[in-house]
Amino acid sequence: MSKVKYYYDSETLSYRKVETKKRRFFFRSLLFLVVSFCFGLGCFFFADAFLESPELKKSRDKIEYLKLQLDDVQDDVVRLSTVIENIEDRDNNIYRIYFDANPIPAEQRQAGFGGVNRYKEYEGEPSAKKIIALRESIDRLKKRTAIQSQSLEEIAVLAEDKEKLLASIPAIQPVRNQDLTRMASGYGYRTDPFNKTRKFHFGMDFTAPRGTPVFATGDGLVERADANSSGYGNHIRIDHGFGYVSLYAHLRRSKPYNVRPGQKVKRGDIIGYVGSTGRSQAPHLHYEVFKDKERINPINFYYGNLTPDEFNALLQKSQQENISLD
Repeated sequence: MSKVKYYYDSETLSYRKVETKKRRFFFRSLLFLVVSFCFGLGCFFFADAFLESPELKKSRDKIEYLKLQLDDVQDDVVRLSTVIENIEDRDNNIYRIYFDANPIPAEQRQAGFGGVNRYKEYEGEPSAKKIIALRESIDRLKKRTAIQSQSLEEIAVLAEDKEKLLASIPAIQPVRNQDLTRMASGYGYRTDPFNKTRKFHFGMDFTAPRGTPVFATGDGLVERADANSSGYGNHIRIDHGFGYVSLYAHLRRSKPYNVRPGQKVKRGDIIGYVGSTGRSQAPHLHYEVFKDKERINPINFYYGNLTPDEFNALLQKSQQENISLD
């Protein structure tokens, strides 16, 4: 039951009953409803912000975790990019130079991907820009890694060939120093012993007693072991590969060959013995080196078994213009 309110009327000197107007009552009711609605809405947002449900909190935590993971992956990509950059630099400036291979241009190593948009599926997603940038960085890194892998495979082949080349080059003296009487004649113009005219001598003559061992100067395959070349007498030719061939002439008559055609030999193997067959004036070994079918000076290849002093002495003797022995 509502309370009845009175007020004092000074004119009549009596109490009168308060009459509530309907309009005032309506506005008061409306104000109450508005205040109640605002209070309820505030409580809703407060509950959402501070009293969220376990499922919503779990989802929010997962999103934050994924963002942290994304940042970690970006850091890993940067570190890996630095590592591959270091390997690329070594590859271009050390390995490929050592093996006489052309460096791989940076444009080729770091080229992008042309054509269609590879990352369209990520557009419109949360953190799309960051995800697209990360995916692009990873794809570039994969491509650079693939190119570097191919380069290292090429380097491995070159290294294997280099090892074979170093073993195949005719790099030692075909007659040991202790077996030499003297180095009779070198590469260049010399006086022919038979007609006394000045002509080019394409090899080196090592004088030594008959039967002195002759050594293969590099790994290779015996190409010839016969007396069917004019002037050389009993001689051997070894194909070393890589365009190199060595020739050993004027071998002895009895059992001149310690090898046969088609036989593989190693540097330092005894292949024959000093003699004086063919166009020869005295027992000696005539030795020649061919590169791509052109005769070259053998003096440039004796780095395998001579000391610097021995090499200098041999060089001086080889440059003297004297009479050759063949």
